[in-house]
Amino acid sequence: MNTILPIYYQVKQAIKNWIINKEFSLGEKIPSENELAEKFNVSRLTIRQAIAQLIQEGFLQSRRGEGTFVTENENLINRFNLETMGFMDDLFYQQISKIKIKSVVINRVVPPKLIKEKLELNNEEKEVVQIKRVRILKEKLFTYTINYLPLAIGARITEKDLYERPLLQILEQDMGIRFTEAVQKIEASFADKEVAEKLEIASGSPILFVERIMYTQKHNPVEVFQSSYRGDLYNFTVRFKNVRSKEGSKWIHRSE
Repeated sequence: MNTILPIYYQVKQAIKNWIINKEFSLGEKIPSENELAEKFNVSRLTIRQAIAQLIQEGFLQSRRGEGTFVTENENLINRFNLETMGFMDDLFYQQISKIKIKSVVINRVVPPKLIKEKLELNNEEKEVVQIKRVRILKEKLFTYTINYLPLAIGARITEKDLYERPLLQILEQDMGIRFTEAVQKIEASFADKEVAEKLEIASGSPILFVERIMYTQKHNPVEVFQSSYRGDLYNFTVRFKNVRSKEGSKWIHRSE
């Protein structure tokens, strides 16, 4: 398994792909926790965490005394296939195992007005933690990222942590924050003076700008993520496949 991504997440994605690719039929019982733990060579606790998230997302259903079953909601699976299969996951994690950290700077700052609004801070919350990172892909400067976190959360993160693991993994695994929703904006843009200096490119060079707000189960915003990717290095390949069923044909995609 990938040592960068959380193990439960990798297990969850594997099971979800089985469901989406129709390796399990609608309403079919999936293997037991013990069988899955043996198959993936992980603990039952990890399996339980993966299954719990799939139940919450609607892909699995638990029946007391009987086991866990694939949803019978075919529309959910087809809609997921057509619109989002792998897309959000790849935007979160694409190439993450190949990226190395060049520099990390953590500061307490007074947040810009828009950041304060996006984190839904009250008037008493005067400061946030700002994390700035420059990351390398294939020995080339690749992305400049700025994260904003509420002070109570961000103050628990160290530079050492961020050199070793992705921030999202730290928030989920170490702090027990359960993310259930994200709002993400992607746009073509140009490098301003700060971005150009950090990525060692000319000011005005093309970049891909990504902003994401991460929410917990109670719809509380926990993180604002802003990242500028070098336009000459970033690529996102999507492979499409036409799948036919009794309802007709549907296009699904897998990102690479």
